[in-house]
Amino acid sequence: MWVARGVRAVAIIGIIVLQYSYAAGEVDYKQRMRDFVQDISRYAKKKDPGFCIVPQNGHELMREGGDSEGMPVPEYIEAVDGAGQEDLFYGYVRDNAPTPIQDTEYLIFFLDATKSGGVAVLVTDYCWDRRKMDDAFELNSKKGYVSFQAPERDLDVIPDYPRPIRNENANDVTALKEAKNFLYLLDPGGWSGKKDYIRDLSATNYDVIIMDAFFEDENGDQRMLASEDVLALKRKRNGGRRLVISYMSIGEAEEYRYYWRTSWKRNPPSWLAGENPDWPGNYKVKYWDPEWRAVIFGSRDAYLDRIIAAGFNGVYLDIIDAFEYFE
Repeated sequence: MWVARGVRAVAIIGIIVLQYSYAAGEVDYKQRMRDFVQDISRYAKKKDPGFCIVPQNGHELMREGGDSEGMPVPEYIEAVDGAGQEDLFYGYVRDNAPTPIQDTEYLIFFLDATKSGGVAVLVTDYCWDRRKMDDAFELNSKKGYVSFQAPERDLDVIPDYPRPIRNENANDVTALKEAKNFLYLLDPGGWSGKKDYIRDLSATNYDVIIMDAFFEDENGDQRMLASEDVLALKRKRNGGRRLVISYMSIGEAEEYRYYWRTSWKRNPPSWLAGENPDWPGNYKVKYWDPEWRAVIFGSRDAYLDRIIAAGFNGVYLDIIDAFEYFE
């Protein structure tokens, strides 16, 4: 069964923010995630210099120590092309409800540091009331962020509001910083088949489509989109070129993915950690472990390598904030 991912941002305002002083022998889990993302970026851009790397949430990594006192980390900021953030103005407490101002301000502090480094900021707010959708768009626009108002947490629909989409344009978009809007859609379960799904996505004018690289066939099996499917999606209805970016979780293993082995439930590998109670079938991983890294990139059958081979323009990296689990 398909499991869509729409992971809430984790803000720390309202509780004590722990300061970690990494003494000799103590593990810096934030740095391990930085290293992972930077290694993914180097590997992908060696194969395709224009390939986009977009981490979602976990933007504490943009600053040393992950707090307001830390200096920006240029190596990490230079490794990414975008920063995806959920629930910035709507959806953190509950969908269609405003995010508490202190949480918004906390997140904006890191996002602004990201933006000042030349990185595009992509915000997904979860709201369906049209006045709130309008408000979310205006708030993001004032900050210079590109935004998407998702009416469903499952990210399973192409919104029917507004029409036409905001900031619609026929220009070619060849870099993330050129994008004026985007669509975030992970669960294609509402479509009767892949053909209809590709047709409907192709008929939109979004500058960027963030989607899953896999589609569930009539037998319930996960099949990767073919290169011709991805190529068809790279052209907007109005004729302009756009970017097509694949979702990829790197902080959790998902039991519905092609790489999953049924034996892992009986005899889990050493890098597999606890199951996510909010998302059954998703397991935290020791993301620094060489075996897990080999699942993600470095060989023909690795997750990232398959995405690149299919012709996607980039990856949208999720569960970046997995460092919190281990801390």
